Amino acid sequence: MRVITTTVIAIAAAAALLAQDGGGGRARRGSAPTPSGPTPTTPDGRPDLTGYWRDDGKANPHGNIGKDLPGFKLPFTAAGEAAHQYNVEHTVDPESRCLPGGVPREDAGDGGFQLLQTAGASVFLYQYGTFRLVPADGRKHTEDPDPTYFGEEIGSWDGDTFVIDSIAFKDTNTWADENADPHSDKLHTVERWTRTDAGNLHLDLLIEDPKYYSQPIHFQRGWVLAPGQITREQACTENNVDVFSGHLGPGPGAIRADGTRGYDHPAPLPPPPSASNPAKTILPEGVK
Repeated sequence: MRVITTTVIAIAAAAALLAQDGGGGRARRGSAPTPSGPTPTTPDGRPDLTGYWRDDGKANPHGNIGKDLPGFKLPFTAAGEAAHQYNVEHTVDPESRCLPGGVPREDAGDGGFQLLQTAGASVFLYQYGTFRLVPADGRKHTEDPDPTYFGEEIGSWDGDTFVIDSIAFKDTNTWADENADPHSDKLHTVERWTRTDAGNLHLDLLIEDPKYYSQPIHFQRGWVLAPGQITREQACTENNVDVFSGHLGPGPGAIRADGTRGYDHPAPLPPPPSASNPAKTILPEGVK
């Protein structure tokens, strides 16, 4: 019954957000100015984190959990170095195969998200239909939680900061960030989310993984409110040529000296559909 109640409240919160921002279900064209003013609060006096939060453009290099470390060098253990090398040489990027990014990867990327704060829970809505629901009703971690992409998440308040303590992560088909950096089943994250004013949300993230990293990793970044924008429906597997036609190779692509990744001379995209080149629906092998 708790899940049903939370879902109903989340839908109501989404409707309230659209009404507040004048949304109407469409993102505004261009970038609206970042709102200013004091942090809004909920009826119970907590800071209200509800809104669509986009990248503030300062978390460089994007998608790299080592962005604040000298030379972007992560403190790998021997096992962590081996796991990273394996990902680079053998593992296709899980997100490119339409799997959830999980944490800490979603915290390090620049995709943006919609956050719905309700009584006793908060919901993060990401692209490709990915979401996470964080209970904040006083519960504790269970004794033997099932591993998931986002881990078993427990929310609580520390003054005006929303804290998410997460354990029990999957250790296969997942990367810690966009650079093929690994995490193990010993991963433990603590996220501290603070809405410093009406238009800004700050994240302070602690990443602990004694199996793959010799010391904790501290990661910080900011997000800005995008009034009127909402998470849109996306289907990652629909007509996805890369996933179903064997175009994807292992590893994250080239890692530049500035900590960013990508190919400087990418292969050209296929031509758009036309009368002589009609669109085709591509299904996984064996699906009819």
